[in-house]
Amino acid sequence: MAYSTGRLTRNLVRSLGPGRHGDGNGLYLIVDPSGARRWIVRVTVKGQRNRMGKPLRTDFGLGGADVVTLNVARDRALEYRRLARQGLNPKFNQDVVVPCFEEVARTVHVERLPTWKNPKHAQQWINTLAEYAFPKIGRMPVSDIGQPEVLQVLSPIWTVKHETARRVAQRMKAVLDVARSRGHREGENPVTVVMDGRVLPRVKAKVKHHSAMHWRDVPPFFAAVTQQPGTAAKALAMTCLTGCRTSEVLQATWEEFDFEQLVWTIPEDRTKTGAEHRVPLTEQMIAVVEPLKALRSDCVFEGQKRHKPLSNMSMLMLLRRMQTDNITVHGFRSTFRDWASEEANAPREVAEMSLGHKVGNEVERAYARSDLLQKRRELMERWCSHVASQC
Repeated sequence: MAYSTGRLTRNLVRSLGPGRHGDGNGLYLIVDPSGARRWIVRVTVKGQRNRMGKPLRTDFGLGGADVVTLNVARDRALEYRRLARQGLNPKFNQDVVVPCFEEVARTVHVERLPTWKNPKHAQQWINTLAEYAFPKIGRMPVSDIGQPEVLQVLSPIWTVKHETARRVAQRMKAVLDVARSRGHREGENPVTVVMDGRVLPRVKAKVKHHSAMHWRDVPPFFAAVTQQPGTAAKALAMTCLTGCRTSEVLQATWEEFDFEQLVWTIPEDRTKTGAEHRVPLTEQMIAVVEPLKALRSDCVFEGQKRHKPLSNMSMLMLLRRMQTDNITVHGFRSTFRDWASEEANAPREVAEMSLGHKVGNEVERAYARSDLLQKRRELMERWCSHVASQC
């Protein structure tokens, strides 16, 4: 719905809903359904005609509203109108305005939002740049950013927060690549030069595994979990039995469960691999989820809000209340994998597929299309019998 009662204000720029909102004199605020806001100006070039013989009227982008303020947008629109009145097409005659790093970064972030499966990851992408890059190079034109500026951002955190610094570097590179593709800068990406040239000190990354319980200790722990009240205990029990990831369990819906065929099908948009994962249901799993049907919720593991799942921290907080030290929820996947190798002597591909992992290279997967459901069912029944042996 367009706002049409007068000139815009700063509050309106922040609060108006989706649509094209006019400020007057050809300046418009465009609000996308996603919430992204940008400026455009519509001008008619004097003496020039389009292919239909009508006056040449064109829209020009002026930048995102989260970076380009209302007053700056009005100034830029005024310059475009001045050129148009002189018969000059602003596309070819304007004084080139090079956007700053923050402006391009926020634009890239908005454009890539649909590609992220997890909103949390999307927010982390821009948050790391906002914390480490924007304070130092955020207001700099992207054309002026070189190796010294890249090092100014990365050097302070390269050794103390190496994984974070590596991600910041990747995201800076993406922003500068987009800036070059849109004609805002030339030459090689300075992030690439810094990384390929090994300018920064070499850091040996230490692999940190999720703390896991030994498979022999799972039966008494599982028995204790089943005595805990609340939905979080049900979700944790289901995680132990299935070996699935936290998000896969918490975001489960009833329509994914086929209790006749005894299969829980996790759709591809909810798996880390991007491929559908079928989990064979055992009697122990059904005993966990069956009582939850009485809640009549869309979600299997409903949280505090109706038809909304538990939070990602719910199972971890339960572990803390149970005073289970140095154990993580994700670690139960490792526990299952150790049991499958040491106790069950399961074939590698069966154990890996039970965890929803891809097995083999692309060529091997192209020929081996079975997900070995029946063999995995036999393995999961043995695992669930072990887990619930003290209940």
